[in-house]
Amino acid sequence: MNEILTDILQIEHGFRHIYDGVEKILISYPKEKCFNIAFELYKNEAYQARMLATLLLANLANENIEAYQFLKEQVSLDSNWRVQEMLAKAFDLICKIKGYKNSLYLINEWVTSKNPNLVRAVIEGLRIWTSRPFFKENPLLAIEIISRHKSHCSEYVRKSVGNALKDISRKHNKLIIAELNNWDISNPLIKFTYKYATKHLKN
Repeated sequence: MNEILTDILQIEHGFRHIYDGVEKILISYPKEKCFNIAFELYKNEAYQARMLATLLLANLANENIEAYQFLKEQVSLDSNWRVQEMLAKAFDLICKIKGYKNSLYLINEWVTSKNPNLVRAVIEGLRIWTSRPFFKENPLLAIEIISRHKSHCSEYVRKSVGNALKDISRKHNKLIIAELNNWDISNPLIKFTYKYATKHLKN
């Protein structure tokens, strides 16, 4: 375990080393031990260790409610943006393991939260939404869920909303145009999101 952590702490950017580290831990230890390892890793001051803990917890979350709650209640409060990026990937992994259709209640639970990091984790984590199973066949639902936060008070969230809609516009431009036509862009918050969402539509 110390060797895995030492290797990870030497790398400042990217995610591949985090995935590799988690895989090694899952292979080497029983799940109960993995949860304890994740809990201890998250106490580490190094953001790389907390990223490792986050992804490890995601692998356990569907069978371990404590792992899920820790992600939702503790990791979502982490001040490091890289840890929040990993939280988004962690949420997508939870949904992938559970099945995206079966995860709709979790998606709704997080996306309606007052914590902007939870909202952003959903919107960012599932990109590209319409490349994901279930949402590939239900693009309108994806657009509806994402668009709820077009006027979110957090610029961090609004940028993610705009980029997620921009992604979808590549294959579903008519659906995105129809959605955007209902937006009140005299609202500066919505106008901010609109600029990101329409980037591919202008070409």
